[in-house]
Amino acid sequence: MNYDKAREIMVDTQVRPNDVSNPEIVSAFMKTPREAFVPSSRKSVAYSELEIETSEGRSLWTPRDTGKLVKLAGIKPTDIVLVVGAGSGYEAALISRLAETVIALEEGEARVDAMSERFTALGIDQAVAVEGDIAMGLPDQAPFDVIYVCGMVETLPEAWTEQLAEGGRLAVVMQVEENLGRGKLYTRAGDTVSAREGFDAFPPKFSAFDRKKAFVF
Repeated sequence: MNYDKAREIMVDTQVRPNDVSNPEIVSAFMKTPREAFVPSSRKSVAYSELEIETSEGRSLWTPRDTGKLVKLAGIKPTDIVLVVGAGSGYEAALISRLAETVIALEEGEARVDAMSERFTALGIDQAVAVEGDIAMGLPDQAPFDVIYVCGMVETLPEAWTEQLAEGGRLAVVMQVEENLGRGKLYTRAGDTVSAREGFDAFPPKFSAFDRKKAFVF
């Protein structure tokens, strides 16, 4: 399979047509081999308009959804970025081509080791994989210019917004209805965090952040 050609087709049919045409983001997609971040059995569909499970509880989003959230984050070349729930590391690798440094936070030694090996094999030296509780963020390394969340959530941990630098942005898809999520950008200004809405999407979610069900008599 010609992965380079498949990557070009993905960008031309799934990324650009969805209002993600920034040259820097398009270049990052073109230079990041998506097939390297999916299981061997799924490499043939790596560039399809599909969500692909990479490990239990972790999935690659469709290229459209990833591109729109990266665009919403407004990542700059000087930014220090924390990628939460980085999974196989695709988003961290993509963002490493836009930012100064990327820290890919994930749970489980096996996931982190596999991600580190992937980064090394691909020569990605601006991203580092770190093990930790994703709900807690990475307070020892904070503050961050950008926090990018790789799974849709129903609730937003305070730890994440607390770890934003002044002017820092948190890019996340929040589930707002049973079958609807919305890309949102939270921005810190002093002690205040404001939000603006971006796009509708319904990517794979992090169930650990589901709202607690209220008990009704």
